[in-house]
Amino acid sequence: MDVFSNFTIEVIATISVIVVVFILRFLIAKLVRRYAKSSQIIEQRANLVIKYIDLLINIIAVIALIVIWGVQKKDILLTVSSITTVIGVAMFAQWSILSNITSGIILFFFFPFKIGDVIKIHDKDFPIQAEIEDINAFHVNLKTIDGERITYPNNLLLQKGISIIDPKIDDKEYTD
Repeated sequence: MDVFSNFTIEVIATISVIVVVFILRFLIAKLVRRYAKSSQIIEQRANLVIKYIDLLINIIAVIALIVIWGVQKKDILLTVSSITTVIGVAMFAQWSILSNITSGIILFFFFPFKIGDVIKIHDKDFPIQAEIEDINAFHVNLKTIDGERITYPNNLLLQKGISIIDPKIDDKEYTD
C-alpha cells in the first residue's frame, strides 16, 4: 500500500482524466448526432466524425497522462516531434489519404447532397450521373442508371462541379 500512498495525486489525476474523457466523448457524440439529425445527415457519417473526434480526445488524454505521471516535458516534446515527423512524412507520401479524410469531414458538415440523391459530376473527361449509395471517409459509392458501380474519391467531389438531379423531373424536359 506504500506505493499507492506515494502516488495518490497521480492516481486521482489519472482517474479524473479518464472520467473527463468519457464525459467529453459522450457529450460530443450527443452534439454531433443532434447536429446530424437536424441537418438530416446519415447516421453513418455522424459516426465517422465522432470517431475522428474520439481519436483526438484520446491523443490529448494520453499526453495528459504522460504529464501527470512525471515524464519530463523535454522527453515528451522529443517523442511527439519524432512521431509527428514520421507521420508527416508518411502523410506527405500519402497526401491523398489525408485529403480524402478532410474532404469527408467537409462533405459531412457543408455539402447539400445525401445518400439516395442523384448527382451529376461535371468533369469534361469523365462526366458521371449516378445515385449516391454510400458516403465513406475516403470515397463515395455511386451507382449509374446502367447499374455500374463507381467509387469516387471525396477530394474530387470538392474539386468538380456537382449538380443534384431532381428525380421528379424527367431528363427529356431539358432537351425539349
